[in-house]
Amino acid sequence: MTRPAAEHLLLPGPVGPVETLVEVPEQPVRGIALVAHPHPLFGGTLTNKVVQTLARALCELGYASLRPNFRCVGQSAGTHDHGVGETEDLLAVLDYARERFGELPLVLGGFSFGAYVQSRVARRLAEAGRPPRRVVLVGTATGEVAGARRYVTEAVPPDTLVIHGELDETVALANVLDWARPQELPVIVVPGADHFFHRRLHILRAIVRNCWQP
Repeated sequence: MTRPAAEHLLLPGPVGPVETLVEVPEQPVRGIALVAHPHPLFGGTLTNKVVQTLARALCELGYASLRPNFRCVGQSAGTHDHGVGETEDLLAVLDYARERFGELPLVLGGFSFGAYVQSRVARRLAEAGRPPRRVVLVGTATGEVAGARRYVTEAVPPDTLVIHGELDETVALANVLDWARPQELPVIVVPGADHFFHRRLHILRAIVRNCWQP
């Protein structure tokens, strides 16, 4: 399948522009996918390979995929806000997507810090009576992680697809299992994978495609 060209947009956000890449499938759009990147103060951007893999896999499944840059990254305005302002920015990007593509089923995808933020977005949408159709989280930041950071990650819907690397050196697998256990939430573990899924991005892509539900 030919990879669709990404549109580069500056979308209005609460504190200024939110730089966003949009990929639209060639087939009729079946839904909207909003994909969030890892921590901006540790090199995370919308071009991160895991984020690209998620966005493109979802685009191939028929979703219009939007990848914003968090605050202080690239051309996005503002300063890092530890997930609070970033949640508002993702909701603003979602408003644009709904105006453009309509009230289609929504998928939230996130990697590392982006997964943490998406757990917050999912909660906000559920409280508003508009929950996402699916959630896909990879390398979810929760508990104590490398860099002396701590995350209290929200509970997520029971059909959330959670993927983690066995040898993740940033977020220990035990952290994710501790977060998932009280939710009775399954976790897919990729043997030998580190935090960034080096040399295993094809496995990540295959998991998303093979586990997908319309």
